[in-house]
Amino acid sequence: MAARNVVNPVEFLRDKRDGREHRPEELRAFIAAFVKGEVADYQASAWLMAAFLNGLSHAETLALTEAMLHSGSVLTLPSVKRARVDKHSTGGVGDKISLCLAPLVAACGVAVPMISGRGLGHTGGTLDKLEAIPGFRVDLDAKRFEHIVRDVGSCLIGQTAQLAPADRRLYALRDVTATVECIPLIVASILSKKLAEGIDGLVLDVKCGGGAFMKDLKSARALAKALVSVGKGAGKRVTALITDMSAPIGRSIGNALETREAIDILRNAGPADTRALTLELGAEMLVLGKRCKSRKEAWPLLEAALADGSALGVFRRMVKAQGGDTRAVDDPTRLPRSKVKQRITAPKAGYVTAIDAYALGVLAIELGAGRTRADQKIDPAAGFELAVTVGSRVARGAPLVTVHAASRALAKSVTARVSAALSLGARPARPRRLVLERFE
Repeated sequence: MAARNVVNPVEFLRDKRDGREHRPEELRAFIAAFVKGEVADYQASAWLMAAFLNGLSHAETLALTEAMLHSGSVLTLPSVKRARVDKHSTGGVGDKISLCLAPLVAACGVAVPMISGRGLGHTGGTLDKLEAIPGFRVDLDAKRFEHIVRDVGSCLIGQTAQLAPADRRLYALRDVTATVECIPLIVASILSKKLAEGIDGLVLDVKCGGGAFMKDLKSARALAKALVSVGKGAGKRVTALITDMSAPIGRSIGNALETREAIDILRNAGPADTRALTLELGAEMLVLGKRCKSRKEAWPLLEAALADGSALGVFRRMVKAQGGDTRAVDDPTRLPRSKVKQRITAPKAGYVTAIDAYALGVLAIELGAGRTRADQKIDPAAGFELAVTVGSRVARGAPLVTVHAASRALAKSVTARVSAALSLGARPARPRRLVLERFE
């Protein structure tokens, strides 16, 4: 290897190919050279595969995270005097939690600067859901972002070109080189973006189950531990919850439908599981933000903010500050609505024993609610409304799902497969446990 501030890409690749550990300064030099264009995409791709096959140590993962973090601007948000805590989910079906969680936590005294993403594959994206609100802008610059966080308490935007540009380029290569499913690379990708927000603490919602990227508890546990360890190594307060994604969260899948459900939660209503997970994550955020000493102390504070309307008030002010039509907050029927609604009913009496989250996520894409390429447009009104949850008892002919689609032909094309995604049995299923494990 060459001098500390210069990298020889071939030697760097050879080291990882042969299983040797990189020094932190070597990783910093490699990432810096990649961002400057001095390392070719094919060389970076070769290194990603070598890292995928031979792994990265904790020290390497921390150094990679910090190198990617400092590849661009790092926000400090100097005018925001409150504690700043964010939450990140690894992606699920029906996961609209950020929309109600951020204003709820802000209403309780902790600022939430949140940089979110779009849906890709079977999982939905926070930005797409917010953009279902007419006029809502997620493309704000850093100064406007800081001002909204300061004045409102929460702001949700997309990643800018200045924040962690190395991650943007590396992720594009990972996506086409079959190196996405690598825990150290996942950790560096998530944390480099989140730490660039200028936060004091981070709560991680690591999804586990058929509708998640981490299908089994062992993989989810490894990711959660690595995220907490590296996040703390970078000097932040971090906790992680492993949460169940064997079935969708709540009753809605699709952008406008999920936004409506999040507003229901802020109105102190909505599905029990969406509410419970929002409160679980909110309690963690209030503890990390030192607003509360314990999760037990945090719960009543969060519940009060839902009951007295202050959380909904923060959401309304955030929507206004980001250019959205606040009338959609007070009257969610103003959100986009599909032309066709087709109801699917139970073919027999019984109990709902399973709901295949992954299958419904994929079918939502077919309706236009998601995308398989980053440049695809979406139909904000498309998706599914579930009339049941796992454990529900249904009579023959009772409603199971309503399909929201742009045309009757499109709705009909998915009907049989949507019906097959819900399993009915003679006996009730074991009650669903939302939070499987916790790490700090």
